[in-house]
Amino acid sequence: MTRYRNVLLFVVLAAVWGTAFMAIKAGLAYFPPVLFAAIRYDIAGVLMLGYAAYVVDDPFPRGRGQWALVAVGASLMIAAYHALLFIGELNTTSAAAAVVVSLSPVLTAGFARMLLPSERMTTAGIAGLVLGLLGVAILAQPDPSNLLAEDVVAKLLIFGAAAAFALGSVLTRRIEAELPIETLEAWSMVFGALLMHVLSAALPNESFAAITWTVEAVAAVVYLSVVASALGFLVYFDLLERLGPIEINLVSYVAPIFAAVSGWLFLGEIIGVPTVVGFLVIFAGFVLIKRRALTEEVEGIRRAVVD
Repeated sequence: MTRYRNVLLFVVLAAVWGTAFMAIKAGLAYFPPVLFAAIRYDIAGVLMLGYAAYVVDDPFPRGRGQWALVAVGASLMIAAYHALLFIGELNTTSAAAAVVVSLSPVLTAGFARMLLPSERMTTAGIAGLVLGLLGVAILAQPDPSNLLAEDVVAKLLIFGAAAAFALGSVLTRRIEAELPIETLEAWSMVFGALLMHVLSAALPNESFAAITWTVEAVAAVVYLSVVASALGFLVYFDLLERLGPIEINLVSYVAPIFAAVSGWLFLGEIIGVPTVVGFLVIFAGFVLIKRRALTEEVEGIRRAVVD
């Protein structure tokens, strides 16, 4: 029964995070991109602070190390990731954005090899990283005669978002401090939102006056902040504890399916062959890098089913 529950929650999380790409694309018709991301995390941050206060004995970071964790989370994993993602989605599809973001676990392995002395990448791991980058190249389809085409630049911005998130996740492992994940996420969201407000104020055409308030705009903000962020992370915390980081990473490879289907249903987006091929190549890279851990997971599932 527990395994069925975990599978159900896994699918729910993939669906929620996958359809979030569609909600971002839909909301960009009414919001400036960086301000949109900031408002999303204004709301999500307050909700997550309330949750952290409920489940953690002391929901406030203490000491330089813990605040350093929050600084990395806020600047790279919230502000940089979402600012680049939201700007990038202005000129690409929900499915393409989700596929590029699915490169994050592969990039995380690459950054870990460079920045964590204990990490060692094998030849197969290096091949997996190369495959992941090749998948992005297939998806972007850069034209040598027009490398600054809007769709190519958009995918490169989203690649930058995935790289920022991956780098942030590795840097948090370098910091010699521990912080409950609920506390880290909550304060990272709050300060990440603040950083995005500062960035938004410095950009042209980014102001509250530029927002068009409609039912669809409100629905997009509520869905992203309450469902995709607050409720999504609650499910994520639960599954992380039950499944571990390897299995939960697979959400990144199921989410693009929901992004593609929801983008097609609600926005009429076309799922192109490069998107599908790029996704398969990136996933192959992930399998190469995580092949041993995946093999152990499959063997554990097999034993559980047999027993």
